[in-house]
Amino acid sequence: MSSIAWVDLTIEDAAPVRDFYAGVMGWQPEAVDMGGYSDYNMVDPESGEPTAGVCYARAGNEGIPPVWIVYFVVDDLDASLAHCAEKGGELVNGPRAAGGSRYAIIKDPAGAVCALVETGDGSEIGEES
Repeated sequence: MSSIAWVDLTIEDAAPVRDFYAGVMGWQPEAVDMGGYSDYNMVDPESGEPTAGVCYARAGNEGIPPVWIVYFVVDDLDASLAHCAEKGGELVNGPRAAGGSRYAIIKDPAGAVCALVETGDGSEIGEES
């Protein structure tokens, strides 16, 4: 059974949108060093846990559409990507590693974008966005 592991937004200028969601949602931004710039985990102030990510469309994130992307957990990323291609979907970005996980962003046959994530060591995708 699949579950949702993470959600993030990748855009050209993350800082103003980070501030927008901090104000609208009450999230506290936490910088994630990306080597020369920072993406952001948006942290729930009550739990102290990362809730979402706001990322720059740079480096490995170039070409990702500016939409909120939901990361669905799958047991076998490679098998899921093969099935995606067989059924008319397409790979948008990846596969890539994040912490102990691997993920890829796909587009389904209707054009909707989501991510598939295989969690290898139980770490959350948000630990490195």
